[in-house]
Amino acid sequence: MSRNDGGGQFSVLAKYYDALNCSADYIEVADYIEEVFEIYRKQKNQKKPELVLDLACGTGNLTVELDKRGYDMTGADLSADMLSAAASKKSAAGKNILWLNQDMRSFELYGTVDAVICCFDSLNYILCEEDIKKCFGLVYNYLNPGGLFIFDVNSKYKFESVYAGNNFALESKRKEVFCSWQNYYDKKNQTCDFYITLFVRQPDGRYKRYDETQREKYHGEEFLKECLVNTGFGDINIFYDFSVSNIRREKHGRVCFAAAK
Repeated sequence: MSRNDGGGQFSVLAKYYDALNCSADYIEVADYIEEVFEIYRKQKNQKKPELVLDLACGTGNLTVELDKRGYDMTGADLSADMLSAAASKKSAAGKNILWLNQDMRSFELYGTVDAVICCFDSLNYILCEEDIKKCFGLVYNYLNPGGLFIFDVNSKYKFESVYAGNNFALESKRKEVFCSWQNYYDKKNQTCDFYITLFVRQPDGRYKRYDETQREKYHGEEFLKECLVNTGFGDINIFYDFSVSNIRREKHGRVCFAAAK
């Protein structure tokens, strides 16, 4: 599951996001981000980033993991409910993580940063191509010279073969919440609607039902690369599935971008 910034807001789901999404490996993703930092550090002979913005940070698990590694973190998300869950998590590095309730299509920072990350297909929740361009422009404006923009999107294969019209069921480890997740992929518009039903166990043992709808849109590699170039970014690298290998497999789930200002 992914966070949201354009195709609807997480509300009830935010409270149970971590319990249902426990298979996500935030350590692995943080390792990948640091590998990307190191690639650019060697190429440009620059110091590694210190100030980092986690854009569309959701419940803040990746933000906190990078905080543990010594980065000065800011987390921004459109969903106040997701951000509330994030803000309840303590900084392990003894620093104060700055949490901002902001839309990534129109966010404002108090100053510039060394890197902006936007992970777990959050950009797929932006449904309008012009809004993608706006987001990239804002990221560019708030990056220091030489700053890095690292993000990922879901691949065409994932939309057409994994999401498609398939249904999924998720259950938390403690079995306090069950999630039914139905997909409908519109190939013409390249959008996928997620119909999410939660059954949450109540103190008396009965279950209460909640329903939410989310939407993602496929954005192709060439379009995103063109947007980066037109915004002013250079040194663009494309990786796959949170690995710094640029070997493209037929069935990759995520397309990962890195670019420098």
